[in-house]
Amino acid sequence: DTVSMPISFSIDDLLTYTDWDRTKWHEWFREQGPKALAVDLGANNNGNIHNVGQLVRHIFAAEKRYVERCLKTTLTDPTSISAEDVEAMFAFGVTGRQALRDLLASFTEWEALREMQFSPTNIRIVTPRKMILQTLTHELRHWAQVAAFLRQAGYKPGSHDLIGSPLFDLPS
Repeated sequence: DTVSMPISFSIDDLLTYTDWDRTKWHEWFREQGPKALAVDLGANNNGNIHNVGQLVRHIFAAEKRYVERCLKTTLTDPTSISAEDVEAMFAFGVTGRQALRDLLASFTEWEALREMQFSPTNIRIVTPRKMILQTLTHELRHWAQVAAFLRQAGYKPGSHDLIGSPLFDLPS
């Protein structure tokens, strides 16, 4: 017999964890300086994102743009944010995160269809519900890539595991 226990998590739990993780990354990149942002992604980059700084900017830009797609507003041009400026990128991340929190607090059209065009031949129709889940899983996957690229380049970015975060910690 299998015993199952009901358990629940919320989007806010993931936001809390990723806020903590972003703070750790921000501090780490501040200490390392621009060389860490310049770490090359190698020959297998996607043609648009060539280094760690551009990948970090992409994490923040995707969140902001998913919110904008949900709201059917003009998409932010992420290239206006320097991928070499730690403070500008992480300030952009704070702005995008606030936009996401605002959306979650007031948005009601979760099942409405939205068109996402990635290229002239790659168009998807999805709901805002799916976009928001994509936003958070997208971030988790890319931060793991950032850590891997930095480790391969000889950096030690430290642990960013959820288990080490304060999420769900018991009061001491």
